[in-house]
Amino acid sequence: MAEEMRAAAHGSSVGDRPSSGDRSSGSDRGERRPPRPGGPGGREGGRKYFRRKKVCKFCVEKIDAINYKDVGLLRQFVAERGKIVPRRLSGVCTPHQRRLTNAIKQARNIALLPFAAGF
Repeated sequence: MAEEMRAAAHGSSVGDRPSSGDRSSGSDRGERRPPRPGGPGGREGGRKYFRRKKVCKFCVEKIDAINYKDVGLLRQFVAERGKIVPRRLSGVCTPHQRRLTNAIKQARNIALLPFAAGF
């Protein structure tokens, strides 16, 4: 307690930080790290992973109507656990994804497709 009183009287405390002008002591934030091997993307050999743009299967094959009775087609867009595969994974365009979702739900309701995976 007496030390704290003396430190307060002198204008500095034990835990004071150095002033903003004295940053050179012990800090190496200004230095840049050397680049990682493999280049951007972090893959070995410096090659970046190329992802092919996904295209809508229904637009490419010009399928207009998505039939709920076509179980073979619908199964391609249902995951193992019974979930509907999202657009970003399947590559289906928005209007076809909506029709596909409705067809899958219809097929589930009349027991052509499972609601969930059988354990």
